[in-house]
Amino acid sequence: MTTPTPGDNTPLQFPNVPFTTDERPQPEPPAVPADEFSIATTQFHGTARRPVHAPGARTYSRPPADEAGNPIQPPNQGGHSHGGHSHAHGPAPRASTRVRITLAVLLVPMLLLALGGMVVLWPSDAPERGTVVTMADPDAVRTGTATGPVTADNLVPLQLDEEYGSEDVFVMVGPEYADAGIKAGDRMRIQYIPEAEASGSAYVFQDFERGKPIGALTVFYCILVVLVARWRGFASIIGLVVSFGVVVLFTLPALLVGTDPLATALITSIVVMFVVLYVAHGFTARTSTALLGTIIGLVLTTLLANWAVQTTNIVMLDEYLVQLGMMEPRVSMRAVVLCGVVLAGLGVLNDVTITQASAVWELKTVNPALGVWELFSRGMRIGRDHIASTVYTITFAYLGAALPLLLIVSLVDQSVWVTLTAGEIAVEVVRTLVGSIGLVLAIPITTMLGALALTVGHQEEAATEREAANAHA
Repeated sequence: MTTPTPGDNTPLQFPNVPFTTDERPQPEPPAVPADEFSIATTQFHGTARRPVHAPGARTYSRPPADEAGNPIQPPNQGGHSHGGHSHAHGPAPRASTRVRITLAVLLVPMLLLALGGMVVLWPSDAPERGTVVTMADPDAVRTGTATGPVTADNLVPLQLDEEYGSEDVFVMVGPEYADAGIKAGDRMRIQYIPEAEASGSAYVFQDFERGKPIGALTVFYCILVVLVARWRGFASIIGLVVSFGVVVLFTLPALLVGTDPLATALITSIVVMFVVLYVAHGFTARTSTALLGTIIGLVLTTLLANWAVQTTNIVMLDEYLVQLGMMEPRVSMRAVVLCGVVLAGLGVLNDVTITQASAVWELKTVNPALGVWELFSRGMRIGRDHIASTVYTITFAYLGAALPLLLIVSLVDQSVWVTLTAGEIAVEVVRTLVGSIGLVLAIPITTMLGALALTVGHQEEAATEREAANAHA
């Protein structure tokens, strides 16, 4: 075979192969529409090759081209391919109209009941802030900076702030603070008591001044959340502020006047969840599904907490509750424990429900053909991992909070079971178990709600759209 050179129009020569060149005029091939091309046979006509549209050949849509004939790439439709197969990542799926109406019918009455209950149970006769005086003379409080370590007489050299004359004084501190260590530069809040002069100094240690470091941490946290999560992070901070407002303005005064703890816990939780979820995640069917799962989990957690507190006879009598009972006799210690158990699991419960709802939505986005049970089973694979990690989170969070108490109990000569079921340890155990049970129940409930929200009513809506399209055509 001879190899032609560029520009050479000599016919190709194939040795030992019978081949003749037909120079007679050939009929033109059938016209091919401009918007199609075909897999065609190729015939040699002398030195030319002409594509012939073979009968029955499979046709394909011709890609768009510019005036020069260069193909124009279609715009990216949101999908991507992996080694010969593609995933269509279109817009997030929407719940059907019937599902959205159902969610509204269920959630709106819950919100109205919660707000109505808040109005009915509003603690108008609660004691005002500042009615309990914690010191004889509030004007005697001073602030300053330690200029040296603690002396052998438990005295700390301190320089008062400029507004108090920048005087150098000695401050009496308790042995527990002296043992913990006080160094130069520590900010302190002290009280001036002239009668204490006989004991060593008229200035008595009250507490450390922690305003600036805690304020700096708060600012850094808010900036970091906004930088990472952007608008959603900012919205979550707003929701957190509103939630604290609900607790301060309603929950705490309601407990102080002895309002039913079951109703107080449920009303607080429902109102807070409405605010937090919709402010942070928007008014969508996915958020509403997570909210409905959260409320169901809250009701189950509250009922379980009420049963656990009643049957285990838990009465938390630490120094703060004893002091609280002396300040306000209407406070029920058991009510405080019950409300605390419910509120303690609120954040974790919200976390798992919104995560499960988002997981189901993403599964439906990747594979719109998934049905109810496929969505539920695949969502529960994610949920099981979440259950395991969240149970650890709750357990170790309570473990860290109760660590000093656990250290004391570890020195007592009694069995582990007696230790775990005694006194304040039992409170933490019940709180951990109730919170964990609530979130474990909320995960399958929310997953099933999400699967139903993305499948119920879609076939009917699709059929209606097809009928409308046919009628229009």
